[in-house]
Amino acid sequence: MLNGRNFVAGEWRDGADWIEDINPSDVTDVVGRFVQARPSDIHDAVAAAQGAQREWAAAGLEARAAVLDAIGRELMARSKELGELLSREEGKTLPEGVGEVYRAGQFFTYFAAEALRNLGASADSVRTGVDVLTEREPLGVVAIISPWNFPIATASWKIAPALAFGNAVVWKPASITPASAWALTEIISRQAIPKGLFNLVMGSGSTIGRELAANADIQGLSFTGSGDVGSGIAALAAARFVKLQLEMGSKNPFVIMDDADIDRAVDLAVNGAFGGTGQKCTASSRLIVHRPIHDAFVEKLLAKAGALKVGHALEAGVQMGPVVSAEQLSANLDYVTLGISEGAELATGGEALDLAHRGHYMAPAVFLNGRSRMRINQEEMFAPITCVIPADDLDEAIFLANDTPYGLTAGIATRSLARATKFRHASRSGCVMVNLATAGTDYHVPFGGVRASSYGPREQGRSAVEFYTQVKTSYIHAGAAE
Repeated sequence: MLNGRNFVAGEWRDGADWIEDINPSDVTDVVGRFVQARPSDIHDAVAAAQGAQREWAAAGLEARAAVLDAIGRELMARSKELGELLSREEGKTLPEGVGEVYRAGQFFTYFAAEALRNLGASADSVRTGVDVLTEREPLGVVAIISPWNFPIATASWKIAPALAFGNAVVWKPASITPASAWALTEIISRQAIPKGLFNLVMGSGSTIGRELAANADIQGLSFTGSGDVGSGIAALAAARFVKLQLEMGSKNPFVIMDDADIDRAVDLAVNGAFGGTGQKCTASSRLIVHRPIHDAFVEKLLAKAGALKVGHALEAGVQMGPVVSAEQLSANLDYVTLGISEGAELATGGEALDLAHRGHYMAPAVFLNGRSRMRINQEEMFAPITCVIPADDLDEAIFLANDTPYGLTAGIATRSLARATKFRHASRSGCVMVNLATAGTDYHVPFGGVRASSYGPREQGRSAVEFYTQVKTSYIHAGAAE
């Protein structure tokens, strides 16, 4: 059993309280005990980070690149070991856990190279004899608040660019997945970095998260989580004009047109809706199906969803693990009850499962006869629940796809380039997938949404430089040469 402490000002630190990390696949299995930070730890972490950041920024590009590359390579080399730990505490299947850790390593190796590409530009001035230079400088100390559903990957795509571009980091991970956070921190702590450059403060959002967002010496704050929490964090930070990057809710549509390859579309829908137990911000929670193929699609969808093997995340052949906690399972079952009360037809799944291991298991649920204004089609559930909504034509499908407050990802299955192009241009979302699942993005290109899904600069790829740096413009008059 792990015993994890916070990492503050370059030292492993005890706290006032501990929490137990419970395996959602088997609630008798305690993954570890993890220290909870105190508000004073935030003050100490930020104070140490300020001095360390100046040293790190002056260390040079190659030093930063070498550190990030070493972190990334260790994550990839240990992806099987750390993926098992991740799956054990979060509940996603072992292949998903291993894949997440490996992808986290790729974020670090990618941004190791990006550290060397932090290029400025020159321009001609409108004034004779004046040169203009623009360059990017680090923000300073960056606060990172990351979610439980991708406890290593989401954190890594924030931490890696923050360090690559010369910032210091104070990281508050989700309370329910502390082991993954502790494991990543242990790797970072062994690198050649200034003492205090990277800090881990584990604790609740209502205390530690709030304290971090309100700290006067934080220059940037990157958050991924729910819209309600995100708006609260923004209110605290914006009062001090802190630079903000918020990734929040979603209600992603996947449109299936009558010219689609139905078998492939079903596979994409099931992958998008139930991969990661539906606990993805990119999950396909609304399936908008063209009426001419509605019945044929539904028949295949129900057969595929009903055949998914649900079980212990570490068991071979399991296709869907448990949900992350008892509280999440209860909320999911409440949404099933709500969907039925709203008039949707529960065609398969939706019940808690009693399996060999005592865990938080749920059968993947498919609702039929959905209407757009139902709450199950407007609210982010973060559950293995999807709802089929029929559409008469492409225009209605586009309207339905856009008919939520959110706009993270959207997908369409069609063989028509014209239909795909029209959908792509009309979609009010940050990411559009054509003949691909709504879940699944590349690490070298921008990621983010519109409307209530996101606020601030995009994450990932070259776009990350927009958040983690600020632009300085210099005007230079050299005078006449003698």
